[in-house]
This record gives sequence, structure tokens and C-alpha cells, in this order.
Amino acid sequence: MTPARRIFLLKVVIHLGALFPLVWLYYQAFHDGLGADPVKAVIHFSGKGALNILLLTLCISPVAKIFRLGYLINVRRLVGLYAFFYACVHLANFILFDLQNDFSLLLSEILKRPYIMVGMLALILLLALAVTSPMNVRRKMGRNWQRLHNSIYLIVLLVCTHYIWSVKSDIIEPIIYFGITFFLLFFRKDKLFRLVKNRF
Repeated sequence: MTPARRIFLLKVVIHLGALFPLVWLYYQAFHDGLGADPVKAVIHFSGKGALNILLLTLCISPVAKIFRLGYLINVRRLVGLYAFFYACVHLANFILFDLQNDFSLLLSEILKRPYIMVGMLALILLLALAVTSPMNVRRKMGRNWQRLHNSIYLIVLLVCTHYIWSVKSDIIEPIIYFGITFFLLFFRKDKLFRLVKNRF
């Protein structure tokens, strides 16, 4: 199978794998299949989905390097855009179902609840990465493009922080996510050290 064919099939799998869970989620929500608190289930599912896809984005480079699957790099942008999409869906669910479209209440919640403020910061950074992801924008930005997109590491940490601050009792799962994040960042320890060194 040619690399182009592999990339095409992989993109099909990514589209299906990202979109089908959301379709099934809303189907279940509108047919009373999400338990006693469907609003909470929908919000949490989309938020965890965004975090899972972000972690998948971080997995692509080391997997491609270790197993010599260079063509995987060609789908990294698509996976990253789906992380942004899930984050937008997460926010939309919160506004539509929890706040009942009260945008003044949204501002109040952001200012009152640090975990929401952290989540909004992560979403703004993801927006910046999504807007600058096209190749023509990348060429125009030059070295600044890589500097901006290095913020993916900060974004993942912000999202993990948003998650652990948002739970009231059971923090085991958020801690596991933090552990996975630090494990993936360990593969980039040399790069991260250079970034910190250059920053200071």
C-alpha cells in the first residue's frame, strides 16, 4: 500500500473515530440513555474527549519515530483540529445546557471559578493553533509558527489542571491523566529544556 493510500485511510478512520462518538452521545442524550444527569454526562464526555485527542496528538511524533511510521506526521494537524473541535463542543455544551445560553452568567462563572478560567485560556491557545495550522499561514509565520505551536505542551497541562480542579471528590482519574501527560512530555525533555533555557 502506498503512503498516500495509508494517509487517506488513516484520515477516514480519524474522521469516523472522532465524529461517531459525538453522534452516539447526542443520540443517547435525546433518548434518555445517559442516566440521571445527562447534562453533566454530555459536558464531561466532550471535555475528556478533547483531552484524550490532545494526548493522542502528543503520541504521534514519538510513535512515528520509534516505529518508523513517518507518514503519521501527515495526520497530526487533523488530530489537533479535532482536539480544538471537541473543546469547542465542550464549551458549547456548558453554555447551552448548563448556563441556558446566559452569556452574562458565563463571564461571571469564568471570573468566579479558576478552573473555568484555566479552561478558557487553554481554548484560546487552541484557537490560535487552529487558525495558524494551514500550510500557507505556516510559511508566512516562519520561525514564529513553531514558537506558537510549542504552546501545545502548556495547553495539555492547562487542560489537565482544568480537569483536576473541576472534580469535587474523585481525583484519581485526573491524576492518571497528569501522569500520562508527564510521560509523553518526558519524550520531549531535551526540547522542553531548550525551550525553557531560551525563554529565560
